[in-house]
Amino acid sequence: MFATTIFAQLGIVALVGALALALWKGDSAERLGGGINLAAGLFAMFLHPLLSPDVQPVAQLVVDAALAAGFLFLSIRFASLWLGVAMLLQAVQFSLHAYYMVGDLKHDHLFAEINNVDSWGIIFCIIVGTAVSWRQRVVKRRREAQKAAVGAPSA
Repeated sequence: MFATTIFAQLGIVALVGALALALWKGDSAERLGGGINLAAGLFAMFLHPLLSPDVQPVAQLVVDAALAAGFLFLSIRFASLWLGVAMLLQAVQFSLHAYYMVGDLKHDHLFAEINNVDSWGIIFCIIVGTAVSWRQRVVKRRREAQKAAVGAPSA
């Protein structure tokens, strides 16, 4: 019933994988961003189909707005470029869903393409943000080790 296509299954793997990477090597911003993105993705994949068709578009907009607000809060709190990009991508997602809801349009191929590219872009932002923070920590430790080695008395 849920995640019946290979693309939906890959989406679940990507959401969980991005969060796992963020938990393993990311800082607080990446962990929180990955967590709220996974929560929104799980809603879309599992709870959304259980709702009445009349309520689904409104529920999706509420989740989109909550995720965008979460990214906004995190981008203000951590002043991270990747969070700003993720927030803008989520704004595109919100606008896409609002446009189709207000126009009472059926989800077509264009909707699916924009939705998927946008979702993968947010996942990519989380992965890149994690890689950047990981790299910054490695460089910082290397510099500290070099300073300690230069300042240490030689025998």
